[in-house]
Order: sequence, then C-alpha cells, then structure tokens
Amino acid sequence: MTVDTYRRRIASTAIVLAREDPLLVKEVIARLRASGEIAADDLVYLDRIADRWIGIAEGLRRGAGRVLTT
Repeated sequence: MTVDTYRRRIASTAIVLAREDPLLVKEVIARLRASGEIAADDLVYLDRIADRWIGIAEGLRRGAGRVLTT
C-alpha cells in the first residue's frame, strides 16, 4: 500500500467519524493539538468538517422542533 493510499484511507475514516460524532472528533482534535502529536495545520481540514456536521445536526434539530410544535 502506498503512502498516498494510506493517507486517503485515514482521511475518509476521519470524515466518516466527523459525520457520525462530530463532537468526539472536535475533542480528539483538541487533544492532538494540545499534545503536539500532529501539526495544527494538519488538523484544520478535519476541524472544518466537524464544524460543518455540527451545524447540520443543529439545523436538523431546530427543523425537527418546528415540525413537532406545528
């Protein structure tokens, strides 16, 4: 397996995790930044993805609340 293929697999796994549990991903990113294990620049993309899915989840919750109250 080449390094590029390995990196793509890791990235796709991280994206799936960000969709399924974005708050967990944000927590892990914060820990990795604090420990310095991964360069902060390398975590920016994943951080954005997690933020996006958190926003989507909040929007869905707000929308569901409107449906339930009508």
